[in-house]
Amino acid sequence: MFRRIRFRSPWAVDALIAAAVQAAVTIPFVVPRAADVPPATWAFYAMTTLSVLPLLWRSRAPLTCLLAITLAGFAYLPMDGPGQPMPYSPLVAIFTVAAQGGARQRWVTIVAGLPLVAVAVALRTNTAREYLFAFFLFTMVYVLGVLARTRQAYTQAVEARADALERAREQEAERAAERERARIAREMHDVLSHAVSLMIVQAEAGPLVVRSDPDRAEAAFDAIAGAGRDAMVQLRRMLGVLKEGEPGESPEASGNTGPRRTPQPTLAGLHDLVEQVRRAGIPVALLTEGEPRRLAADAQVTVYRVVQEALTNVLKHSDARAVTVRLAWGRAGGDRLSVTVADDGSGVRKPGGEGSGRGLIGIRERAAAHGGTATAGAGPDGRGYRVCLELPLVVSSPSGTADAAETVETGER
Repeated sequence: MFRRIRFRSPWAVDALIAAAVQAAVTIPFVVPRAADVPPATWAFYAMTTLSVLPLLWRSRAPLTCLLAITLAGFAYLPMDGPGQPMPYSPLVAIFTVAAQGGARQRWVTIVAGLPLVAVAVALRTNTAREYLFAFFLFTMVYVLGVLARTRQAYTQAVEARADALERAREQEAERAAERERARIAREMHDVLSHAVSLMIVQAEAGPLVVRSDPDRAEAAFDAIAGAGRDAMVQLRRMLGVLKEGEPGESPEASGNTGPRRTPQPTLAGLHDLVEQVRRAGIPVALLTEGEPRRLAADAQVTVYRVVQEALTNVLKHSDARAVTVRLAWGRAGGDRLSVTVADDGSGVRKPGGEGSGRGLIGIRERAAAHGGTATAGAGPDGRGYRVCLELPLVVSSPSGTADAAETVETGER
């Protein structure tokens, strides 16, 4: 409560302290005095009150407050008024200078305060006991003020550090959200672009053969339906992940009563991916060189998505008649996997083809996330188009990754 009052109104705290000190210095005036000493008059009481009033400016002008109290105290010394058991006002003022004053104010208090304490004791009792008590009291109050100042500085430093950590946490959360949005955008781009490209190619070929070759036309329409269903399944998976964690919504309420997650694509899925493109009318060869190794699950997803994006670009932008997907294990000294998707097309986009280049950017981002590289461009003889991915081989413990690698090894050679 006092911290809130101090924050809102320093005058209120200073007024409370001044009132408490005034109550303490009033006690000698209300206690009956001996008959052989002069009575306590209102003039004495007014002088005592005069030494308390500067405390109202305690927090705004600490040194000025101490000087005013000191002058009032020396003015009261010659009077034969009631004495005080403790110099309350000077002690509060000394503590305030030590706790809140600047470095110059603190030095002035030490250099001038100790001699003034000696003078005050000399004018009153001039005894060794009084000197010792006065110097001890001055020193202890000043030390308490310094400790309070140190504690306040430490508290402020801790609060500043906590604020900095909170800001850093919020910034990291924002960066993580941005990275997750970028990842989801890449996934949705890969899924939709591939599926829509397959559907467009099959839809264009269907009407041409619907009369001359009904079986082929039926297969084309089946491929369109299959691509659409596959895209919907993958989109539902991604949207289901996005909806997970929404407060107050159960799986039944969202309509997601089945498994919350489905496996991400692996190297084993390259066969189905290649087969989809073959059904679109483009021969695709899946080749494997070297001894397959275990590959981390996230790296397998990257390989799958890169191959998917490269094949999608072939469907959308190329007039290629054949495509080769090659996985070379143990390149560059045996510690890298090289993935190449090459076609025999013209190496340029079809006339009127549309594209933002987001797919190639996504390929490079995926490669960089695993410490690898990705390049794309014309083939060695200037014909065709080639996408190359180089990934470092990092051994993964799950046995499923080894099975996936063996599945790829059994592909077409």
